[in-house]
Amino acid sequence: MTKIQTPEWVKDAVFYQIFPDRFAKSSRINREGLKLEEWHSNPTPHGFKGGDLFGVLERLDYLKELGITAIYFNPIFSSASNHRYHTYDYYNVDPLLGGNAALRELLDESHKRGIRVVLDGVFNHASRGFWQFHHVLENGAGSPYVDWFHYDEDRLYGRKPWGAYPDTKELKELQSGVGSLKAIGYQAWWNLPALPKLNTDTPAVRHFIFEVAEFWLKFGIDGWRLDVPAEIDDDAFWVEFRKRVKAINPDAYIVGEIWHESKRWLQGDQFDAVMNYPVTAAELGFLCGEHLDIPETSKAGGYRNQIKNLSSEEFAHAIDTILGWYDPEITHAQMNLLDSHDTPRFLTCASGDMDSLKLAYLFMFSYPGAPCIYYGDEIGMDGKQDPDCRKSFIWDESSWNKHLLDYVKTLTHLRHSNKALRRGTFHKLYASDGAYSFARKFESENLVIALNASNSKLIVPIPTESIGTSPKLIWGQTSLSKDGENTLLQIDARSGVILCS
Repeated sequence: MTKIQTPEWVKDAVFYQIFPDRFAKSSRINREGLKLEEWHSNPTPHGFKGGDLFGVLERLDYLKELGITAIYFNPIFSSASNHRYHTYDYYNVDPLLGGNAALRELLDESHKRGIRVVLDGVFNHASRGFWQFHHVLENGAGSPYVDWFHYDEDRLYGRKPWGAYPDTKELKELQSGVGSLKAIGYQAWWNLPALPKLNTDTPAVRHFIFEVAEFWLKFGIDGWRLDVPAEIDDDAFWVEFRKRVKAINPDAYIVGEIWHESKRWLQGDQFDAVMNYPVTAAELGFLCGEHLDIPETSKAGGYRNQIKNLSSEEFAHAIDTILGWYDPEITHAQMNLLDSHDTPRFLTCASGDMDSLKLAYLFMFSYPGAPCIYYGDEIGMDGKQDPDCRKSFIWDESSWNKHLLDYVKTLTHLRHSNKALRRGTFHKLYASDGAYSFARKFESENLVIALNASNSKLIVPIPTESIGTSPKLIWGQTSLSKDGENTLLQIDARSGVILCS
């Protein structure tokens, strides 16, 4: 049986997710002759705002002050899309972002500040501009790269018209459910013509992907976030991927984008972790309460049929179930998040209710695994489903919710200061009437976290043996009393507390 081992640094990390086109612009990029959208105009599916890696570099001190120790970047390689999931050159950072030189400088400056950098690896599909795909379009069956993708032989041998941009008839076929292989002549991810699916059964394709992963690790990145890795339905592929990655850097982080139970990939031989969307769904259901906007939240593909209001007991059951899925080593390396580029922002899911967001932050920073802040959430940015959740960061500080920002900074400091929050065991204590409490324990350090998600002040009983006879309040406001073997916490509506013994 494979020994489960994950990077130690991840257990102590606080991540920050950056969508490169929308975080920050630097004057170091020559934009002469480039047509860009106004920075604060509404985001569009195809428009570019002009964010770049030099802009991130110039904001590293902001991230350091926030308490960030790791950055997860959405794709940065050359691409003809603003989100860059349509890669055409895996060996070069997009020139609009500053090219490889910008990444080199960013890595060096990040590492000086103790900040790791994880890149998005899009290995299931490429783009219509990808050289090997383009080569086949030009040469058909005569191309040496014919086995790199999945093609319809009638197109490949010239018996039907050939092209990467579907005409009206082909679009109608796609919309009516005809698969991309038949409708447009090649297999595309989710039948999206812009995303031809790589044929990872071909040894040359596997070799190419592994070499790309190795190249950037040697360049100095600290890990890979894998885009839709379940679409490469091949355990042997991911086992080999892990071997190649860990041979270059044993501390490299491999985290997969999988929205559901993921035991298949988390046995110690493939990924270190996944993006922990099931916990996010539970937080949305419980902590937002009556404010939960189910129709808007459910627009995120992975949330369909997963979002509903939860009682304390249902939330506790969901958390216990998720904790039971994985080895504790995996649980402590999971990437925990409240939202991302693929979901409406949490604040919008909560219909703008700030208390919901604050409760969610408190839970995320107290829960096992590495918390991840989506850029701008910490200053109160909102946003509906893509593209609205990908707005440009607001650098006008007069527009920031500074109370929220200070709240998040305090939580990052608490997490960095209390090892029990990062590495401690997790034990549910109470779940009823809108309240939920749990203990985190590491060596002699013992913490109790209690949340009141209801609209009324509550008395939450905590076994005195879990909190000690003279607990110290380190977060929030409460008054304590005793009732037999319990310590009673009085907690205001829509708030939470942390105590240590």
